[in-house]
Amino acid sequence: MAGRLEGKVCVVTGASGGIGAATVEAFRREGAQVAGVDLREGAPGDLALAVDVTEEDAVRQMYAQVRERFGRIDVLFNNAGISPDDDASVLDTGLDAWQRVQDVNLKSVFLCCKHGIPHLLENHAPHRGSVINTASFVATLGAATSQISYTASKGGVLALSRELGVQFAREGVRVNALSPGPVDTPLLRELFAKDPEKAARRLVHVPMGRFARAEEMASAVVFLASDDSSFVTAANFLVDGGISGAYVTPLGDAL
Repeated sequence: MAGRLEGKVCVVTGASGGIGAATVEAFRREGAQVAGVDLREGAPGDLALAVDVTEEDAVRQMYAQVRERFGRIDVLFNNAGISPDDDASVLDTGLDAWQRVQDVNLKSVFLCCKHGIPHLLENHAPHRGSVINTASFVATLGAATSQISYTASKGGVLALSRELGVQFAREGVRVNALSPGPVDTPLLRELFAKDPEKAARRLVHVPMGRFARAEEMASAVVFLASDDSSFVTAANFLVDGGISGAYVTPLGDAL
């Protein structure tokens, strides 16, 4: 039985860990050929590319390499992002930290859409391709434990995705934002192991009582990439365990 992405070519940035790596694996299980892109060498996928996606020429060349290798591009998962320690309160965050986060989290999405969408437009109508941009639940909710540039960048990703989804809707290219809640990644585990109080302060707001698994986010990306979501565009696809809908969370242990 053919997978939902059989014959598709997908480009995943931030492919070496967490949601990116899980999505590469999920895309391949669904029959896609995948170009895994990361700043580091050796990203997973059928084609591994080491690319700084904050550099316009590098992004343009990245898509040219994928096109040369596979002959087409169908799905863009623009997932590269950072959340450094020096991005904190607006009162404490320096301009260098602010700009570094904006470049990786927002500028890279702009560049990947700018140079990736033209490849999708070359495909046959009506379903020319799908773009999924990683935003965050913090683009929707405020937090007292601020990471101001990260939050602002993800708000930008959400607005950019909505605009592009509307712009290209009648040309057969769908653009959506994936807004994950907190995801159980090695980076998150390391951070919270150092500060259990910080972990508890966040976890209490999750109705399900746990953080997400990267594989759960990858399943959402597969849905948005596939024709199963053919009438979904310009959407904020919140996969947050109910955080954005909660006022008071349940008592008791997590499942």
